[in-house]
Amino acid sequence: MSAEQRLADRRERLMTAAYTLYAKPGFAATTIERLCAEARISNRAFYECFGSQEELLQEVHERCVEESLAVVTKAVQEAPNTLEGRATAGIRAYIKFATADWRRARIMHVEVRRSGEVLALSRQRAVDSFAGLVQEAVADFPQAAPLKRRLVALGVVGALQELLIEWLLTDDQPEIDELVDVAVHIFVRSLGNPATD
Repeated sequence: MSAEQRLADRRERLMTAAYTLYAKPGFAATTIERLCAEARISNRAFYECFGSQEELLQEVHERCVEESLAVVTKAVQEAPNTLEGRATAGIRAYIKFATADWRRARIMHVEVRRSGEVLALSRQRAVDSFAGLVQEAVADFPQAAPLKRRLVALGVVGALQELLIEWLLTDDQPEIDELVDVAVHIFVRSLGNPATD
């Protein structure tokens, strides 16, 4: 491999190690030494790939967000052209994708909060992106109440986050379909068509 390919390979191995270790035991409990041992690279090589653990965490989080946005966007585009059809398709796609790998769900919904300021900007960008996607998905439909769509979209995104935290952390774990049903109910009641409400 060329030097460039070796660097790319090390970066990817570190990303994979971080994906698991930052999910559990968590960002605060993971040392560079442990990351490097998991990735099978030297500690010195870490700094050839990333400037800090914070930078690595940001990249892992942003990859999770980008992959999730792509899945949800595709689902909404292929959904029936109704408010409930788009809401159900987008929410189901997001919840199924997030819960398909517990590490993704933990990084996006638990570690993003536990990391404090490290992911504050990255988290805000993610929330803005998902809220924008919600607004775009419902732009063609009449609104049940004269509320600012951006604020309602932010509320829906927040509700989804809390539902996934409940799924991750509670002993009495709710079923995935139950999470979808509750999230769709909140979404449709918040932004529903007055003709069907």
